[in-house]
Amino acid sequence: MHRYLSQKFKFFTFVCIALLLFVHGYNLQVTYLTPFSLVDEKLTFTTFIEYFFANGILRFRIPMLFAISGYIFSIQDGKPYVQRIKKRFNSLLVPYFIWSAIGLAITFLLQQFPLTANAVAKAAIDQLGDNRPYSEIGWSGIFHRWLLVPPSFQLWFIRSLFVYNLLYPVFRWGVAKYPVASFTFLFLLWVTLLQIPFLEGQGMFFFAVGIWLQKRSYPVDRDPEWYSATLSWLVFVGICVIKTFMAFEFDVLTPTIYRALTILHVLATVAGVLAVWFSSDRIVQWAMQRNWFIWATSFSFFIFGFHVPLLPYVTALFFTYGTSFQWYRLSTYLLAPCLVLFFCILVGALLRAILPGVYKTVTGGRGF
Repeated sequence: MHRYLSQKFKFFTFVCIALLLFVHGYNLQVTYLTPFSLVDEKLTFTTFIEYFFANGILRFRIPMLFAISGYIFSIQDGKPYVQRIKKRFNSLLVPYFIWSAIGLAITFLLQQFPLTANAVAKAAIDQLGDNRPYSEIGWSGIFHRWLLVPPSFQLWFIRSLFVYNLLYPVFRWGVAKYPVASFTFLFLLWVTLLQIPFLEGQGMFFFAVGIWLQKRSYPVDRDPEWYSATLSWLVFVGICVIKTFMAFEFDVLTPTIYRALTILHVLATVAGVLAVWFSSDRIVQWAMQRNWFIWATSFSFFIFGFHVPLLPYVTALFFTYGTSFQWYRLSTYLLAPCLVLFFCILVGALLRAILPGVYKTVTGGRGF
């Protein structure tokens, strides 16, 4: 892998994770957005912007991260499989359990003070729907959350990624021997929004795409002849606008609306990945020549692990004290993710400087 492609991967890893805060930072009444979510509240400038970005434009990030992961893992085929899995255990599963514990500890700590306890309750991010204080849930409930459903819900990504790494020989065999059948199967799993524990259709599809691109030595560092930036951006933005209006227009999620929203989501995701990846060279080149940006990219994984549950709790605090301000919802959506992003970088920088060994462990060896 040549230097520019490595820089582009590093750039998008940071950007995708930074934008993740604006996906998790929305304050719509729908607390969990799926590709087919409808919004049962008035369409305003604020609600449109939040849905348009959180459940539209920014949905390209996770597919791109899975594709990058598949590409990079495929490059390492010269190393023994077992050795690579052991390394991924230390760089994915060990941080998973550490950040899961950190999320639980932060939540428990904030539950001890009336002000912050109220914010934790309002955030209501417990994946089991049980938002009682942990002192009432008990050790068995806490242990279950630590292993499988932590308040740091973003950790599903690295847990699933480890499973994909385990299944890498199967993915490689499929895309090498039977690419059409393999991608058709994985695409159908994605379109049907199949949710099997640790096996998510969209993730597997793009992870396999990354493997295929690397094995075919596809020139991902330059625009292909068939690519049209104008068409990709028109399709990408246009579909996201249509999908956003549909989410506010319909009251009942009928099978027809469900299928329509799902198809629009799939089309927008593919168009978005293509548009963002192939239209960004000048931005990447500019950014990767700035020392401050390169320095910030070293905290990508720390931001990923630390931003939730902080962000939902900060958002809840904003709602507690900022409702007198006319634009408090939009201001919260724009400001809270930025504050948490800078706080994560600050804490990460201090931890790396003071306790580099601890930082190395919680980030799986990243950021040095």
